[in-house]
Amino acid sequence: MAASPSSSTAANIMLAIFEKKTNSVDLYRPLRNYVAFHYSEREAQNLEDDLQTLKQLRSDLERHSDPSLPARRDLLQTYFKSLCLVETRFPISSDPDHVNALTFVWFDAFKPKQKASQQNIHLEKASVLFNLGAVYSQIGLSHDRNTVDGRRQASHAFIAAAGSFAFLRDNASMKASVGSSTTVDLSVECAGMLEKLMLAQAQECVFENTIAKGSTPGVCAKISRQVGIYYEEALAALNVAPLSQHFDKSWIVHVQLKAALFYAEACYRCGLELHEKEEIAEEIARLRSAVNVLAEAKKSSKGAAAQIIDAIGKLEANINRNLERAVKENDRVYLMRVPSTSSLPPLPAFSMVKPMAMNELLDASKEKMFASLVPDSSAKALSRYTEMVDDVIRTQAEKLQQASELTRVRLKEMELPDSILALEGNFTLPTSLKEDVEAVQISGGPAGLEAELQQLKDLRRVNQELLVQTEELLQKEAREDSQFRSQFGTKWTRPQSSTLTKNLQDRLNRFAGNLKQAAESDGRIERSVREHTALMSILDARPIESALPSLARPIMSFDQNEDAIVGSLKQSLRQLETLGAQRAGLEDMLKEMKRKDDILPKLMTSTGSYDDLFKKEIAKYDHICEEIAQNIEAQEQLLLQIQAQNDEFSVIFNLEDYKASREKAYKQIEAAISKFREIKDNINEGLKFYVTLQDAITNVKQQSTDFVMTRNIQCREMIEDVQRQVAGLSFQDNKNTGAFNNNYPSVGSQNQRSTTQTDPRPQTPYYQPVEQPPVPPYPHHPPSPYGGPAHHAPPPPYHIPPASTAPYPPQVHQQPPANHEYGQPAYPGWRGPYYNAQAQQPGSVPRPPYTIPSPYPPPHQSGYYKQQ
Repeated sequence: MAASPSSSTAANIMLAIFEKKTNSVDLYRPLRNYVAFHYSEREAQNLEDDLQTLKQLRSDLERHSDPSLPARRDLLQTYFKSLCLVETRFPISSDPDHVNALTFVWFDAFKPKQKASQQNIHLEKASVLFNLGAVYSQIGLSHDRNTVDGRRQASHAFIAAAGSFAFLRDNASMKASVGSSTTVDLSVECAGMLEKLMLAQAQECVFENTIAKGSTPGVCAKISRQVGIYYEEALAALNVAPLSQHFDKSWIVHVQLKAALFYAEACYRCGLELHEKEEIAEEIARLRSAVNVLAEAKKSSKGAAAQIIDAIGKLEANINRNLERAVKENDRVYLMRVPSTSSLPPLPAFSMVKPMAMNELLDASKEKMFASLVPDSSAKALSRYTEMVDDVIRTQAEKLQQASELTRVRLKEMELPDSILALEGNFTLPTSLKEDVEAVQISGGPAGLEAELQQLKDLRRVNQELLVQTEELLQKEAREDSQFRSQFGTKWTRPQSSTLTKNLQDRLNRFAGNLKQAAESDGRIERSVREHTALMSILDARPIESALPSLARPIMSFDQNEDAIVGSLKQSLRQLETLGAQRAGLEDMLKEMKRKDDILPKLMTSTGSYDDLFKKEIAKYDHICEEIAQNIEAQEQLLLQIQAQNDEFSVIFNLEDYKASREKAYKQIEAAISKFREIKDNINEGLKFYVTLQDAITNVKQQSTDFVMTRNIQCREMIEDVQRQVAGLSFQDNKNTGAFNNNYPSVGSQNQRSTTQTDPRPQTPYYQPVEQPPVPPYPHHPPSPYGGPAHHAPPPPYHIPPASTAPYPPQVHQQPPANHEYGQPAYPGWRGPYYNAQAQQPGSVPRPPYTIPSPYPPPHQSGYYKQQ
């Protein structure tokens, strides 16, 4: 049987709430004075725009400047958020230190003659919230509820109105009711009643759309019943104090009739469903219950709207018609026992609406008004909250770090993933050892030692050749002097060469001894290289890991499950790595949350307990803390699993023997590096020694060349004098000839004649008179590094001094270089700065040739070149 159209749709009568009225109040002057007095005039000037904005909002609220309901709604929302900012910055009360020149007056919405007057902002906020709910109800009533879309929009508006009254009840009613001056419309009871009334009207719109869509009777019955329940809850509040004597009788009648109407509508729809199921007995009971409720409601219908009375009449006719039909069918066909109304279970109900959450809509924390004005209490509260957040971050960060450190230690104890890498041939040396090997290989490695030994030989040969050349130069001059002495006899009066070259010969002899001792040191180095070639050959392996033992699969296997064991261990290690990456992400997330966690705006708008706000805000971190705990727990379980898998892996692949052979290889590499460094340092010391010695020999050779050139000049002069004597020249010439007797200075005297002079005869005596004490060739002799004291008799050439404590003699201290160059190349074809360059300055150290500076620090001692 088809259902008749809903009778309630004809009762298109709903209620809207009128706004509360208020008296004008000037917010600007009292608030500005407070800022100027408690902060500064400059701060008051900075807040001028905000104060003017607030003043304009209050003025618009009083005057209803824009008649449109959406504009009114937006004004009330903006003004309420501004009041939240004012509340936390401007204490408004009768206290002399507070803003005490403000008094808010508001009239009751239902009894306009009653008013409330308070010197606090709570009455203002509560009244604005009430008016916001009233405007929403008016918006709902303004929509065309004859269309589906209009009913949906109306339902949303009534839901918002219910949310506004619920927010008023939970956040402002109690504060506004404190004190002697208050109105009933702002009480908790009235706000709760209005919330239920708005929900009833929102659910009623949903019911009308459900009927229009042609939904099943069962669904319509449930939605209709919930409409009736909301009206019944509103009626219950209206029937008790303080609302029972406050509202007009028509309000109570309207709500009462609506409650009865929708209860009967639910019974009617339920009866249709029962009839289809042939549950005739219960259908009869439900319809009789509906008839009774409607009959009772009509007794109190005086003053009700005609539309509601008409709807009740139509619904009652439909119910009676169906009841009569059901009774006849039961009497004739079904013969079922009809249950009593009191024994029936409650009709099922289903709510399609709930109050809109207004917290976000009315949240003032994002508003910029009065942002520069931060009370001391808010700053202290913010500091407290920051400490709480820091404690959470610090605690969780420590947990994450401990978990990561635990993983690192446990894996190191199990030598993972090194064992897996060794099995795959990807094993690497420990970082420090690998760096040492790379440094050895960069410097040439053991294979490069032969080339450096050859450099030692070449430098030793060059020094030997220089020494021989210098000795031959002096010997040639001595032979020529001896020849002329034999030729001219007593007329050849100049000193013998051996007397003048004693110092040079001493130095050359010491150099020869140094070279012989250095050759012995070179031999020891060569023997060391040959003896340890096999040990150091491991350092030439590239890559060095190729010289390490490998972890091999077992030769024999009974169950052939090696691959499965390795695969499961790798998978567990990958899972562990994933957990580690998650921990890093969680730590970054914590830091990012803290960076963005600015609750100062919320502190500035909070009117409740700071502790409640802190508890709510700190709860933001709970889900991350939970994830951290889950991550650490998962890691613990995974590490236990990896431990068991690694134990099995170690047994199958004989890991202990591999570790022993690997450690042996490490020690061999370390020993090879140590020996290579020792040999390398000795070679570098030898190269440095030979270069320094070469400079010293070159200096002596230069002095010898200067000496020979000077003796040659003297020789020519003396030959000319002897020839004049023989030819009978003047007495004066004979007298001048006698000036050569015993006037030749030793080599190294400061009065040597420059080879650049063109006149062979100086205008002053070139040689010192005999009466003067001879000038020593080296005025400041340092202790001789190559042999005994200088006053010893000159040893023969290449005399080897007593063995020194160091295999290579000490490096030679050079004499200051001459101010002109005489040198020749060390050996034919040589070009370079090491063997034919100007002598280094005293104390300077020449760069060793053919070698890269050693990357290692100098050893504490050397058995080859340095003195003990």
